[in-house]
Amino acid sequence: MDLLDWHRGRLSSRRLSVLVRQLPRDSAVNRELHGEVTEWGTAEHLLAAITDHLAAANWMTIAMNGEEGSDPPDYPEPVPRPGDPATTEPTPGAGAEPGPAEAPAPAERLPTKGELLRFFG
Repeated sequence: MDLLDWHRGRLSSRRLSVLVRQLPRDSAVNRELHGEVTEWGTAEHLLAAITDHLAAANWMTIAMNGEEGSDPPDYPEPVPRPGDPATTEPTPGAGAEPGPAEAPAPAERLPTKGELLRFFG
């Protein structure tokens, strides 16, 4: 397909828009319009969620069954997802450091061993 056909009048604007909308998810046009978010589909997002939940469940098990008085293990880091500003590394030369308005939110307080034992009884 020659895109000059649109300029020459052999390809209608409607047909061109239908062709562009039906491009595959990983096409260069979609990557340019939507960024790296197009690299992952539903299956990849579900696998990342499963991995995060499994890591959290393992963390809870270790935290509940650990020795009394010992420090709880570090909470697992989530799987980095494309397009997530918290996990996306800044592009070199893309601008200044983030200001106070763009600073990440403070981490939530993690439950203690006693709270986990009380919840799971």
